[in-house]
Amino acid sequence: MSAAPRAPDGCAEGGRAQTGGVTSISRRGVLALGAGLVAGVAGCTSSSRHPTAAASSPSVRPSPTLTHPGPSPSPSASALHVTAPWRPSPNDIQPQVKLRAVRLIEALGTWPVGGQGVAAARRRAAAAGYDPALADQAGGLLTAAPEAAVQVLAAQYGGILSDSASVLVVCRQYTPGNDSGGTTVDVRLSAAQPQWDVTALHPAAPGAPAASLSGAARAVLADVEAITLPPAAHADVLSGNVHDSALNAMLTLARSHRIMLSVVRSGHPIYVFGTNRPSDHPQGRAFDVWTIDGHAVIDPATPRALVESFMRAAAAAGSYNVGGPYLLPGAGNQFFSDDTHHDHVHVGFDF
Repeated sequence: MSAAPRAPDGCAEGGRAQTGGVTSISRRGVLALGAGLVAGVAGCTSSSRHPTAAASSPSVRPSPTLTHPGPSPSPSASALHVTAPWRPSPNDIQPQVKLRAVRLIEALGTWPVGGQGVAAARRRAAAAGYDPALADQAGGLLTAAPEAAVQVLAAQYGGILSDSASVLVVCRQYTPGNDSGGTTVDVRLSAAQPQWDVTALHPAAPGAPAASLSGAARAVLADVEAITLPPAAHADVLSGNVHDSALNAMLTLARSHRIMLSVVRSGHPIYVFGTNRPSDHPQGRAFDVWTIDGHAVIDPATPRALVESFMRAAAAAGSYNVGGPYLLPGAGNQFFSDDTHHDHVHVGFDF
């Protein structure tokens, strides 16, 4: 599509192209993350919408890359849903920054029976080595449920600079009788020694469900086989605040790929990180994809050709601004790559 050149959405200063590394997973595997398990799959290709697993009964094993050694879930949380602490890819840029953000969200969003409330959340934050006042900013992560367990599905950069960062922590939260809760939290950090400080939390605020939805929005919500939406992204589409240009592109890409989205509208920085330029995400004109056909973008085992072909397909679907781990040739700002986008593919629209 023709559009006036614009600065890449989400670009951070001094970016460099990076590959990444988490294990290849299926949509079923992401759902199984709530149990701390991933279904092993093989044979995923970019040419088939529904790649066939190499074995009819894939083995189930603990995820070697989406979990991290750490405290076991409390017995009460295990009774809800077995969760596993998230861990970054060895290829992540400054993985300790992501870990610092994720561990706080895990601490705030998981509690045993009777551990609900802000006061208890403050104590959990302090015990984990964070400013207890951050619990006051946790928003919907602190429900009135008597117990809860959080599973972080993905952690991607909303921006990474030399002295500050935004980590978008995408999570599902299990409470008694509800396995569909969760949110995305924009965790802000600043560089410090011996470890980065978490300075603020900005939970997603998708808004109420719309009274009526466009055909594109209904189609995206219905295509659960090819389009996986985490809780905040699902609520974004349900709110009616996502532009049809982005929704139609999701549907177009889903004809050839199975895609797992991380962020659509809410839970993303309002401005392109480190700048005063409005991001396309809060305007409902962008979405981020972290897994393509069961392969995580950051995984070093993911074929580069798959990611590059997906980026080109996103441009062909109407995106003026496609970011990812590889810099592709294109007119104007159609393609870009930097540190922020080493772990996902950004697909943006200018209308």
